Amino acid sequence: MTKREGLRRVLLLLAILLAAAGPVPAGGQEAGEGSDVREGALFLLLPVGAQGVGLGRAMTALESDEGAFWNPASLAEQSERRAMVYRGDQLSGEATAVNVLLPWNRVGTFGISYLLLDSGSQDLRDEFGDVLGSISVRNHVGIASFATSFPGRIHAGVNLKLVQFRVGCRGQCPDLETTSSAYALDAGLQAQPFASVPLRFGWMLAHAGTDFQIADQEQSDPLPTRVRVAVAYEILHRFVEDGLMDLWVTVETEDRAREPGSPSLYMGLSYSAADLFYVRSGYVAGQLDQTDGASVGVGFRLDRFDLSLAKSLTRSLITGESQPIHVTFGVQF
Repeated sequence: MTKREGLRRVLLLLAILLAAAGPVPAGGQEAGEGSDVREGALFLLLPVGAQGVGLGRAMTALESDEGAFWNPASLAEQSERRAMVYRGDQLSGEATAVNVLLPWNRVGTFGISYLLLDSGSQDLRDEFGDVLGSISVRNHVGIASFATSFPGRIHAGVNLKLVQFRVGCRGQCPDLETTSSAYALDAGLQAQPFASVPLRFGWMLAHAGTDFQIADQEQSDPLPTRVRVAVAYEILHRFVEDGLMDLWVTVETEDRAREPGSPSLYMGLSYSAADLFYVRSGYVAGQLDQTDGASVGVGFRLDRFDLSLAKSLTRSLITGESQPIHVTFGVQF
């Protein structure tokens, strides 16, 4: 390792340690179920990626191509250049994401990602019912990721994010146009401390950043900063030849960073056969989630291509309808 590469890794680890020191619980307020917490940009909490949806969001301790949307540390073990496209309907709109991963030998993995959450359009009418224009509501997230590995099977990663809420207008409604932005940081760690035991630990600070301001400073709200802690274990390694089949069991908890006391619990099972076929299931439980309940998913990998499908088995709390299928398509290039 060159001095330059070593300096990059030290700076990355320092950034993660600094992020771990904040934010802290708000002074003078009691955290918990009854606390009155105001947060902006809640769309950041929606799941992105069919693998994560199928596993009930229990992704913090696992390696994943979708790591930019879950835990950037999981990108450290990437060895091939990959591109990914995700599509899924969320409670607040249609989500589309793209992701490109670029491993750099002996340095780390760089990634660029983009997420669009389109909440749709609505006609604006006057008192006589005539259409004056059309209003569209869209949320954008741009992500720059970097992850690397340290001796002792420790992986670290960071995301730098630009978060934007935009109301657009076509027609006679220019006064309704607005754009609100915030900057955020994700910092994550993963570790597999025992060489002969497939036990992985994960930690992440998500969505720590500037306040999200819709109209003016008085109406700004902090981002929904979360802390996640996870553990994962592969239970078939004692019974099956290495690499033929594996079954990962993972459990994690997530809570507010500013006012903890309302944790969510995520549990997932991931079975794979020869790294070609995957079956996933998960369960979400907690007060902070809008889609508590079970989920399932499958995945296929053929040569340079892979496809993942997932579906939550719960019904929307808003419409009462069943959840749609989430799809992720990836390619190695």
